[in-house]
Amino acid sequence: MTDSISQPMLQVRDLRVSLPTARGWAQALRGVSFNLARGQTLGLIGESGCGKSLTALALMGLLPEQARISGSVCFQGAELVGMADAAYGQLRGARMGMIFQEPMTALNPLHPIWRQIAEPLRLHQNMGLEQAKAKALELLERVQLPRARERLQAYPHQLSGGQRQRVMISMALACSPDLLIADEPTTALDVTVQKEVLSLIRQLVREDGMGLVLISHDLGLMQDQVDRVMVMYGGTVVEEAATQELFAQRAHPYTRGLFAARPRLGLSRGTRLQTIAGSVPELMDLPAGCAFSDRCDGAVEACRTTAVVAQTIAPRVVSDVPHRVSCPRWSLS
Repeated sequence: MTDSISQPMLQVRDLRVSLPTARGWAQALRGVSFNLARGQTLGLIGESGCGKSLTALALMGLLPEQARISGSVCFQGAELVGMADAAYGQLRGARMGMIFQEPMTALNPLHPIWRQIAEPLRLHQNMGLEQAKAKALELLERVQLPRARERLQAYPHQLSGGQRQRVMISMALACSPDLLIADEPTTALDVTVQKEVLSLIRQLVREDGMGLVLISHDLGLMQDQVDRVMVMYGGTVVEEAATQELFAQRAHPYTRGLFAARPRLGLSRGTRLQTIAGSVPELMDLPAGCAFSDRCDGAVEACRTTAVVAQTIAPRVVSDVPHRVSCPRWSLS
């Protein structure tokens, strides 16, 4: 048997995406690279506008029509960049599944939920209507939707946010994909439901041996859910490490800023949380060098003008995952 680590299920190399704007073409992704094997879990984290969701859309072949993409996305030996839409359609929903950020907009309001879950089963597995309906019920029961049989005929607006999210998970898992992408899967859910949904995703990934790409801005969520984390900023990866390693020590100023800004238990009443000065720049305003340089206290002119090369640093936590940082002036915290 071929070793899954030497032959990753998903190999992303120098992925670049440009989008048209009123000011010209803007680089939205700038050289994203990573591997993912079956059973591995990877988290993408960063502020809104850093490129996390765009990376997911690029993997799924769902970029805006005018977007330009280059680099390589190799999934189970097949190159996806430049693949025809019809061939891509055979992968989406069958071997690649995605849980979208907002289920109310992702689900079709005109069809009962069982028909939406049954659609990929009929399309990719040639199931008859009744067989697909029975499978839809089985999937809803697997994701622990309360009174699943009674809710087969329900429409999305008749379900709560947590229930709609479970329907989305059922759709994504209908054909037992090898790769699952979850883009902010707990947005707008209360804390109790968040915990249930995340526990469910973790259980299903473990049972089915899928590869998982989890996108979030929540550091606490990443600590509990994934084995490896990539911190994104300005359409590029600024730091990546095993999850335990990243929580033990951070090297990039942006990563340190994210960790410093998170709420912590034990702070006295009235304590102000730290913030990262400034905001994520417009895509057309990104500097030639480090995208974070305009918000970094330690930046010098070379940071803004010179292309950054990733460096490997000595890990504090023993792991097979190297700790890499894209900052020439990095320091540990």
